[in-house]
Amino acid sequence: MNGNVKGVRVPEAVLLRLKENLGTVIRGKGAAIDQLLVALLADGHVLIDDVPGTGKTTLAKALAVSLKARFARIQFTPDLLPTDIVGGMIYSAANGSFTFRAGPIFANIVLADEINRASPRTQSALLEAMSEHQVTTEGESRPLPRPFLVIATQNPVEYNGTYPLPEAQLDRFCLRLSLGYPAREHELQLLCDQVTSQPLVALQPVMDTETLAQLQAQVRRVEVEASVLDYIVRLVAHTRHDARLRLGASPRGSLDLRRCAQAAAFLAGRGAVRPDDVQRLAVPVLAHRLVVDVKARHGGLTGQTVVDEALRAEPVPA
Repeated sequence: MNGNVKGVRVPEAVLLRLKENLGTVIRGKGAAIDQLLVALLADGHVLIDDVPGTGKTTLAKALAVSLKARFARIQFTPDLLPTDIVGGMIYSAANGSFTFRAGPIFANIVLADEINRASPRTQSALLEAMSEHQVTTEGESRPLPRPFLVIATQNPVEYNGTYPLPEAQLDRFCLRLSLGYPAREHELQLLCDQVTSQPLVALQPVMDTETLAQLQAQVRRVEVEASVLDYIVRLVAHTRHDARLRLGASPRGSLDLRRCAQAAAFLAGRGAVRPDDVQRLAVPVLAHRLVVDVKARHGGLTGQTVVDEALRAEPVPA
């Protein structure tokens, strides 16, 4: 990291401690941790798409502890109701009045565990919260704490008892990442780490939510040249013109790709975005937003394939 660049101050030490903190709990997943921190700094939400038991929940808890943030976990099940997420009005027999009881969504970091096991109606309870950082109940809008981050975990869609997330829901996730199984040496280290207790128990905060909010504000000041903005727009437009897709990336995808590229530059200690920042994040930010035609999907086409083709086809700014 290079410190102060073009008026953007990057606190190298605190970001390095945050990354190291997470690395002591999730071994050998530096790339995934970097992507999580990019989304965090970009003030975006994260979808972790993986099989059970790979550390998704542990990673979310470790982040909350590291930030000294208010944390809530929601276990999504088929019988979960929207009011179980956002809260609702509770009648008091003592005075005959109704008062609002806040649901678990009123936290800084919300873990939506196995989000695709709940019905689409319940999944949609998160839409307003993720987009506008507020919830509306009984005609009244209530702001959520800031910073606010949803980390949703998702089982592969072919698992029994899962509901595919609707396009509007997927589009509200800033990026999607996958942890995957650990390498042999990292799994051995994992076994050694947990001989007597879990590393999560000993984890200590390295910053607070106020500091995080200041970092997020600085990320927005990272410079993005016109040529790089044009590159982002061309990549997104490429997905919209692909006949094999039913739905290309949205304008929200363009905004998220720019913000994530700014966050990646900030994390690297730079005050300006480079084209390679965009290239590294194009797949995590855009691929999950694309809806592949049924015939093309059966032929093996994925959103990642389409984004990779766009990266090869579109000229890179000098």
